[in-house]
Amino acid sequence: MSARAAGARLLSAVPVLVGMHLATAAGAHEIRPALLEITERDGGWFDVVWKVPTRGDRVLGLEPRLPKSLVPLGPPSERVVPGAWIQQATYKSDGGAFVGDTITVEGLSVMQTDVLLRIDLADGTSHSAILRPGSPSFEIPARAAKAEVSWSYWRMGVIHILEGVDHLLFLLALMLIVSGFWRLLKTITAFTLAHSLTLGLATLGLVNVPPAPTEAVISLSILFLAVEIVRMREGEPSLTQRKPWLVALAFGLFHGLGFAGALSQVGVPAHEVPLALLMFNVGVETGQVLFVTAVVAVLAVVRRIEIPAPEGAWRLAPYTIGSLAAFWTIDRIVVVLTRGS
Repeated sequence: MSARAAGARLLSAVPVLVGMHLATAAGAHEIRPALLEITERDGGWFDVVWKVPTRGDRVLGLEPRLPKSLVPLGPPSERVVPGAWIQQATYKSDGGAFVGDTITVEGLSVMQTDVLLRIDLADGTSHSAILRPGSPSFEIPARAAKAEVSWSYWRMGVIHILEGVDHLLFLLALMLIVSGFWRLLKTITAFTLAHSLTLGLATLGLVNVPPAPTEAVISLSILFLAVEIVRMREGEPSLTQRKPWLVALAFGLFHGLGFAGALSQVGVPAHEVPLALLMFNVGVETGQVLFVTAVVAVLAVVRRIEIPAPEGAWRLAPYTIGSLAAFWTIDRIVVVLTRGS
């Protein structure tokens, strides 16, 4: 079998991988997550924000059940924003135990979505969790232990990268351009260093870039790599083929800002900022390694399949990746122009 034929079969198999991941992601998370924020002020006052995604004009049937020690003061205020319904309310503690009680989201067990939970207490203690259909409740601990923080944020990092189709497509496109183990290792390392840097700076508040333009640049980076794949296959000079580490480093800075945006949704406990940031980043790298390993394994199997690839079949992969990236780029630019960043 010629190397060209093997390469064509590898590239033609990529849309199958992309489709499988998109189908899985769509089935598991067909809508955006809900958000429940509870902030304690001095004197036993609590501000509660409940943000629920909408599908058309319908609000998802989710209802948070707060600890019984919280007594609502007056009716909540409600407003509708694009894609979500937001309810804000004020509660007063009746002196009962808040720590050790349980928060539950009713209706979550039958929904294909998640709820991001963040609790900020007056003593500086913070708790973050992701409530899922299989675990719709959260018991409020007295103070998050280091082991709990480590496990929780590592898990969030793994989940975020494995559910982040755009980040994974960027990695996949790099793998289709870069040949050789050591070149690929150096390229992935450059990407890791870059997004780790901006993730840390943004989480610590040292860098502040609006999320909408950041997401647009991320999708544009995937479109750029799709074009680079075509240029490489047609024998034209390719910057990514010559200096893949430089491209990975440059775009990795923006991908790190995207990771920071996801982390900001759940927040970081004030007493464990370095640990939470480290473990979230480790989780991202864990998921990244799992994805790269899985792709390498699948492509190794494809190499052994003795099925001749049609002429031009290699175009299917970059065109599929590029089409998705182009759609995301246009959609995200429209958001920037119409709603602002």
